[in-house]
Amino acid sequence: MLLLVGALTIGLILALLALGVFISFRIFEFPDITADGSITLGAAVAAVMLVAGSDPLVATAAAFGAGAVAGATTGVIHTRFGINKLLSGILVMTALYSINLHIMGRSNVPVLDEATVASSAERAAASLAGGPILPVFGWEVSARDAGLLIVALVAAVVVAVLLYVFLRTNVGTAMQAAGDNAQMIRALGVNVENMIIMGLALSNGLIALSGALLTQYQGFADIQMGIGMVVWGLASIIIGEALVGTRQLGFLITGAVMGSVLFRLLVAIALRGGLDPNDLKLITAAFVFAALVLPGLLRNTAERARRGRGKPAAEAKAVSQ
Repeated sequence: MLLLVGALTIGLILALLALGVFISFRIFEFPDITADGSITLGAAVAAVMLVAGSDPLVATAAAFGAGAVAGATTGVIHTRFGINKLLSGILVMTALYSINLHIMGRSNVPVLDEATVASSAERAAASLAGGPILPVFGWEVSARDAGLLIVALVAAVVVAVLLYVFLRTNVGTAMQAAGDNAQMIRALGVNVENMIIMGLALSNGLIALSGALLTQYQGFADIQMGIGMVVWGLASIIIGEALVGTRQLGFLITGAVMGSVLFRLLVAIALRGGLDPNDLKLITAAFVFAALVLPGLLRNTAERARRGRGKPAAEAKAVSQ
């Protein structure tokens, strides 16, 4: 039960990362590698502010703001200076490594002894349950794990709903249109460059928010924690799209959250089954590669099979004539 609760909690926290990658990757078709640095930036800002005695909510909000600045920087480099999309993200991600080190002052900052969202959730859950242990379907779950699961669920649901509502507004619709057909929306008087900058700021703000919550869940911020996270986000999106099977906005956002949770569950099961943790990133990359390639292969196979069935019928008709 502890494995399941932990996997669900981390999956929901990283769902915010998946939603951020969804904005850059699906709406703007922008391969934003800044995500690997933004999640660590959010973690670093939150950890340092918590150690300094800041309120957990203030520290978490500051992490979102820092991530938004990083994303906007990537957007400015691409739109104002004409740098390639991929290279713009790589430049900012590379710079963020040093920036994050300067923010933390060292490679690892523990927050286990500080007042965090995790400690507040633990106290609230223990108070409601009347003790440090909660019975759940015959299993004993600690108040900390139960409280954090609820907080992560509420955060994922609230952010998903707010993102859906925002993307249905005039600004959000213009942002989607800028990603779909920049030339058309520019002819209507919309500044496409500003839409891209705003979208990347929102994307990386959500990614940094995920990093801030992840730090408070695991009890530390580490300079290496962002490696490969953009691949995690892509895997979540791909799984989610396969689960919902439609391109409607609400379902895609829901699918990104579901994909993150399911992917984390699969990872937890694999680790429990004996997978070497050192191979986790390799397996993740292989899975994303397969998920990107298999749909095309299946479509081609189905198309060839359809043509194969149609060919004998056409030949028989020609013979009869």
